[in-house]
Amino acid sequence: MVLLVVRIKGTINIPHNMDSTLRFLNLKTKFSATLVPESPVYLGMLRKISNLVAWSRVDELVVKDLFTKKGKAMNSSFISEAEIPPEYGNIDGLVRGIVEEKVKLSDIKKIKPFFRLSPPRGGFKRKTKRQYSDGGVLGKNTELPDLIRRML
Repeated sequence: MVLLVVRIKGTINIPHNMDSTLRFLNLKTKFSATLVPESPVYLGMLRKISNLVAWSRVDELVVKDLFTKKGKAMNSSFISEAEIPPEYGNIDGLVRGIVEEKVKLSDIKKIKPFFRLSPPRGGFKRKTKRQYSDGGVLGKNTELPDLIRRML
């Protein structure tokens, strides 16, 4: 499965080592999101920055919504059929390849490897300064797909 990572906290007073990890994940601004494979390397990075981001496994529907509503090409226009590599054909094939971890988002050169999201409509229902296990939003969050739908 693929993990959806969303940066919840802003850019002020972030330690250098955490900031560099966020930049490796293409999470430079608040409410930016990316898709990463579920591997031990990425899970270690996510544990390191767990007090700044939220992550969860996602299915094809959420990934397709991200691509159709917030996906951008390198020229900052919305994704069209021209930016999708020919081996995937259309957005559905590309989404299937990403969810099945056949391709990483950063390997596609014509599509930006991150999504810029809006603040959630209706606000956060939990605290943004606490981990999910303590009644917050941060860390491994099973309610993240519902939050993402409100951020699109």
